[in-house]
Amino acid sequence: MTMEAMLLHLRYLLVGPYPNGPLAGAALTLWMALWGCVAATAFGVGAALLLDRLGATPTLRWLARLLRGLLAMLRAIPVLMLMFWAYFLIPMALGVAVPETATVVAALAAVGAAYIAQSMEAGLRAVGVGQRSAALALGMSPTQALLTIVLPQAWRIMLPSLANQWVSTVKDTSLAYIVGVVELSTAASQVNNRTVAYPAEVFGAVAVLYFLLCSGIEALPHWLRKPTRAHGEMSTWERFLRWRLRPVADAVT
Repeated sequence: MTMEAMLLHLRYLLVGPYPNGPLAGAALTLWMALWGCVAATAFGVGAALLLDRLGATPTLRWLARLLRGLLAMLRAIPVLMLMFWAYFLIPMALGVAVPETATVVAALAAVGAAYIAQSMEAGLRAVGVGQRSAALALGMSPTQALLTIVLPQAWRIMLPSLANQWVSTVKDTSLAYIVGVVELSTAASQVNNRTVAYPAEVFGAVAVLYFLLCSGIEALPHWLRKPTRAHGEMSTWERFLRWRLRPVADAVT
């Protein structure tokens, strides 16, 4: 494969025919993974917090069991099947066209949220009961204690698990071929069908691109654990996540 042909195919692997056509390749993979991870984390953490509050209220524990059942069902469904059902069955049932990339992102977010909710719930339970009791003794409401004392510590505990789920989401974007989305692996198959004689070079480049994406995500928890600026110079968000500056055991003080 000549250098000119290699660069041409590499560009297609990175962005597809963009700007002369739709975005594809690694850029589309990154875009879907980004939105899938953000939505999965938001809904997963929200579901874990909701389960914590519902479980603490005897009259609402049936709702907690119902929510756990829904999350368990999402974890049991293969992502590929969820993408297929959403893309083909929703238009048949509701008569509404569903965009391909939106279908993929929604499926990744739904399954990812189910796993993250379970991990975050375990993280909330891993924080000592004394932390919550101390916050309540200081006059905080149960919700304040959960959000400002327990959640930051659970978030730090669960960062490695969250990173694993984010990496899994990046790799699961390769299943988007089922609805015709030309993400990185599909773009590689198209390039390989054109060149035929150079599969090692094509799929070797794909392996490197996936490695770079996943390695960057795996490094994120280590970056989040590093101290940043002095307390007086922190933003509101950094003050909320002040566990970045102190040991977990001292977060209640």
